Parts: sequence; structure tokens; C-alpha cells
Amino acid sequence: MNITLSTCFIAVDDHDKALTFYRDTLGLQVRNDVSFEGMRWVTVGAPDQPDTSIVLEPPLADPGASQQDRLAMAELLAKGLLRGVIFTTDDVDATFERISSAGGEVLQEPMDQPYGVRDCAFRDPAGNMLRFNQAQ
Repeated sequence: MNITLSTCFIAVDDHDKALTFYRDTLGLQVRNDVSFEGMRWVTVGAPDQPDTSIVLEPPLADPGASQQDRLAMAELLAKGLLRGVIFTTDDVDATFERISSAGGEVLQEPMDQPYGVRDCAFRDPAGNMLRFNQAQ
């Protein structure tokens, strides 16, 4: 049996700002852009990983969710308490320079970690933490 990751989801509160970051700053491809019942989902992915996608979705992508639940999710997103993703790069220092020079919010400059990677961290425009790892 073979199991692979196909899709993961990141909550965003402004798809246009998110697109500028994920497409223009990170260099991910836009694969899909869908609207439904006042919500929007944008799928992006690395050019060399056509079978793996990230869906940028509303903080609570459920048309049946209560207004109270929507507000709670929006508050968690605004506080940066929803999880993001970890990317792998072959040059964490160059990745750091690219993202920080584009105005990315730095959480951690590149550093060697005791668990065998060199990494850095940023927040995306919605407040999600994104880490960038380079194997050592």
C-alpha cells in the first residue's frame, strides 16, 4: 500500500493578498480558483510537485457554519493560532532573503536546529506560520 499527500489546506482571510505571497513571493503555481456561495478556494502548488497542492481557503469553509463559529475561526486566524505548513528548500538562506526582501513577516531567521535541519520561519499575510527547512 502506498500513501502520498495530495492536498493540504491553509486558511486565509484575503485571497488576493495570499495569492501575492504564495504565487509571487514563493513562486507557487496557481492551479485553480473557485468561488461558491460567497467563498473562494485557490489551489497553488510547486511547479515540480504536480500531484501535491495547497488550497487557500476561507477560515471556516463550511456554508452551513454558524456566524459564531465563523467569528471564532477568524479570531484564531488573526492571532496566528492556526497551523501552516513546512516547506523544504535546497537553500534556506536564499529562501529567507527572497521572502524577507519581499516584505515577509520574519518569525525566525535561518538557524541550525538540533534535529538536523537549518530552517527559518515567516507568517503569511493571514498570520499562518510557514517554516522552510533545508536538510543538513
